[in-house]
Amino acid sequence: MKIDNLVIMEEKENNKKLDEFKNNNSKMKIGILGGTFDPIHYAHLATAEFIRDKYSLDKIFFIPTGNPPHKLGIKTDKYDRYNMVLLATSSNKNFLVSNVEIERNERTYTIDTLKYLKKTYKNAEIYFITGADAICDIEKWKDVESIFDLATFIAAARPGINQLVAQEKIEQLIKKYKANIISVYVPSLDISSTYIREQLKDGRSVRYLVPETVENYLYKNKLYEQGDE
Repeated sequence: MKIDNLVIMEEKENNKKLDEFKNNNSKMKIGILGGTFDPIHYAHLATAEFIRDKYSLDKIFFIPTGNPPHKLGIKTDKYDRYNMVLLATSSNKNFLVSNVEIERNERTYTIDTLKYLKKTYKNAEIYFITGADAICDIEKWKDVESIFDLATFIAAARPGINQLVAQEKIEQLIKKYKANIISVYVPSLDISSTYIREQLKDGRSVRYLVPETVENYLYKNKLYEQGDE
């Protein structure tokens, strides 16, 4: 099947799963994993599945960012990033993809996304997954106090992150905001989007770094061949 047709098929299937979930009135726990996904790779998927399994979450929502205030230099089209996330997550029935942020024309803020999710999935308990390094800077985020009211945060520590510094910051946030923050060490794969972009720029293989369908999409659309320029 041509990759463009596969994207269309996977989006239809994802939308079907979203509608079914929205109409489910049962109490559920959902994890939120946002990011530029520029591009998505196996470490993203492994982290999501590890946390879903460890905390018995019913679903993980992948939410590609549209115009995030902290990353103003994204050059990859947001719909390309969204399409790759659709392809990467399609084989896992517990993974869903939301386009809520890429459909916003203005800057996308976490607080707005959480409010949307809380309104749309009224019976869902929300767990926001982020890196332990990002938690250290969370007080720079918009309406940080309200953010903590809307979700439990899962701070994922990975190799290379100073866990002692992160844990001290988490304890400060819990005390200051009465925030619900869970710290967890994730046995992550040593893969980064930056490395993948560099590989593609140099004409080198990215096989086994990204799902095969994502790899095909990358080559078909000649993404990152010019690097980050």
